[in-house]
Amino acid sequence: MSSLGTVWGYRRENGRVGIRNHVVILPLDDLSNSACEKVAYNVKGCKAIPHAYGRLQFGKDLQLFFRTLIGTGANPNVAAVVVIGIEPEWTNIIVDGIAETGKPVAGFSIERFGEFKTVEMASWKAYEFIQWASEQKREEVNLKDVWVSTKCGESDTTSGLASNPTVGNVFDKLVEAGATCSFGETSEITGGEHWCKARAATPEVGEAFMRIFNDYQEMIDRNKTDDLSGSQPTKGNIRGGLTTIEEKALGNLQKIGKKCRYVGCLDKAEAPTGPGLWFMDTSSAAAEAVTLWAAAGFVAHLFPTGQGNIIGNPIEPVIKLSANPLTCSTMKEHIDYDCSAILRGEMTLDQSGDGLLELLKRVCNGRLTAQEILGHEEYVLTKLYESA
Repeated sequence: MSSLGTVWGYRRENGRVGIRNHVVILPLDDLSNSACEKVAYNVKGCKAIPHAYGRLQFGKDLQLFFRTLIGTGANPNVAAVVVIGIEPEWTNIIVDGIAETGKPVAGFSIERFGEFKTVEMASWKAYEFIQWASEQKREEVNLKDVWVSTKCGESDTTSGLASNPTVGNVFDKLVEAGATCSFGETSEITGGEHWCKARAATPEVGEAFMRIFNDYQEMIDRNKTDDLSGSQPTKGNIRGGLTTIEEKALGNLQKIGKKCRYVGCLDKAEAPTGPGLWFMDTSSAAAEAVTLWAAAGFVAHLFPTGQGNIIGNPIEPVIKLSANPLTCSTMKEHIDYDCSAILRGEMTLDQSGDGLLELLKRVCNGRLTAQEILGHEEYVLTKLYESA
């Protein structure tokens, strides 16, 4: 067993470890959202995940779309999946991709059946899956087998001083124990990109990061009308004391700790191939980014916030922490972990990391996060360009 100890999780057919046991009703396309929601209404315990895309996409955008949907269904927090689409061909691509994990999955297309019949057939399959999943038992697993991702949101001065470094302390401990972790937010590394490059495990990995970062910068230069004011940093960041993207970037990168070196770079929604810390090219929009990490197979997410971002995800539980006393007081129903004691000199960074690590274990063992209790299940697909 790793030095971090053990938790109770679900060992899936492909060997991965999940900490939740969802039966997902997954629409292939926006046209199928209604049918999926009807199935979830019929069969209690299922989780429908509506989204806005799935028609007339092509090229890399279509590849990302398929990768995201397949990855969502393949996530170890999912026990079984029912896929519903308007047409059979693309529906079967998602079904076949999820089936490679070995988990139960079935697909239905609305064309030639109609919505009433499709909902009836899918409901019976969901009924079967729910009963099967309800008998799955947790087993003792290494905490290092739980894949953990991180991003921050609505950052302020307390983020860079305390809550982001708390996550960094946890990542140092997880990675040292052999865990798989990931960070990203390509745009929010602007101004700290050279420092980030230096944290790569090898020069080759550092150059791979710079290629991703430079591609992003070139896209901004092509499309911006003036600058990114009001977007990076956001109005909330500015209100919280972060006046430049460089300030935001240096605080953001505190989440990767003092000792971690990232071992590789991932495309959006791409799964890592081994343990260690990985950079993923993600949007800095919270719902998009967490959706990408969930699709890549990550099962728990650490989310520091200063001004009070309330993001959640239907598949990957989001653990929100803050060091802003006002946020922890006025938005306490959204905050899982208050680390403001660091700023009062009442707790060390290492103690805060240990506390967050202990909370992570409790969430792995079944404790619901604030976003799960409140029903925040934001699922937003990243779209590269307009549809055909």
